[in-house]
Amino acid sequence: MMIGGHKEVPRMAESCDVVVIGGGQAGLAAGYYLRRAGLDYVILDAQSEPGGAWRHGWDALRLFSPAEYSPLPGWGMPRQDGEDFPTAEHVVDYLRAYEQRYDLPVRRPVRVHSVRSMDERLAVDTSADPWLARYIISATGTWECPFVPDLPGRDAFAGRQLHTVDYTSPEAFRGQRVVIVGGGNSAAQILAEVSRVADTTWVALRPARFMPDDVDGRVLFGVATRHAAAGDSGGVADLGDIVMVPSVRDARDRGVLHARPMFQRLTKRGVAWSDGTEQHCDAVIWCTGFRPNLAHLEPLGLRPSDGAVATVGTRSVEEPRLYLLGYGDWTGTASATLVGAGRTAKATVADIVGRLTERHGSNPVG
Repeated sequence: MMIGGHKEVPRMAESCDVVVIGGGQAGLAAGYYLRRAGLDYVILDAQSEPGGAWRHGWDALRLFSPAEYSPLPGWGMPRQDGEDFPTAEHVVDYLRAYEQRYDLPVRRPVRVHSVRSMDERLAVDTSADPWLARYIISATGTWECPFVPDLPGRDAFAGRQLHTVDYTSPEAFRGQRVVIVGGGNSAAQILAEVSRVADTTWVALRPARFMPDDVDGRVLFGVATRHAAAGDSGGVADLGDIVMVPSVRDARDRGVLHARPMFQRLTKRGVAWSDGTEQHCDAVIWCTGFRPNLAHLEPLGLRPSDGAVATVGTRSVEEPRLYLLGYGDWTGTASATLVGAGRTAKATVADIVGRLTERHGSNPVG
């Protein structure tokens, strides 16, 4: 039987209080608090192994802060021997161990195709078994939705184009001319690497803003904590946009940390500015960010604006049984960071417990 173009969820669908979609850092933080609350829940993760987006970062990707400043709730990240700033591999190991430590009910690989309303429940159609849930926590992140601006000439450029998600190491660009586009941390870190082996040009939509050398994740999380306590999401960006990790400081000292204004179009041989200036290049690396991965929510008929869904806290305004976790500041201050994911997950689960109690009495479990 079909309902609105989708297969009806069969009666054999599994049922629980909460389905968490996504098993990265935000999904695991939600799982921790759901477990403490005693709710019946499951975490559905499309990845084949633990680690979320950290499994796919480039080889030299690191945290912006020491391990002790990057915990998920309940258990701090162990320090990595010989490293002040943990590598992506270390973060993956931590997330794997975190799942095991708290025996979180993660099922993988399970890709969620759609979420839709079905009477008193939300129906979740997946690549495996379907689910019915009283509440949904969507924590799919942004990594699977890279954004590249649709500039004239992109199809005409004869060189190589890749996004941050495709970048692994600088060796593929040795001896080449490379244009790196973007004004954030990824662009600065990739520029720092690639500029050691290639002739690089850095391009940004607006002038890059650098944090003081002594500001890293410890300071940022402190600022985020104060603003979260005050009930707002500002402040962090006021310090600047780019953290001066050692590789970026080295690039500055080598004189390569200078961004040109954004070009107007691509040509067959490179990029061109509005004044007619052209820069020939062999490759363009787009460090231009991501959009929220929300395709599975389309059947709910939400009306996102600039990729964001209207929320009160993390709860959807249009579908109050839906929560969105870890997508950026619109789902909570620093919610896309490890420590920020824990803060917003705690508030999310508390809200769910309150609503279950209101609807089903003092014992909402079951």
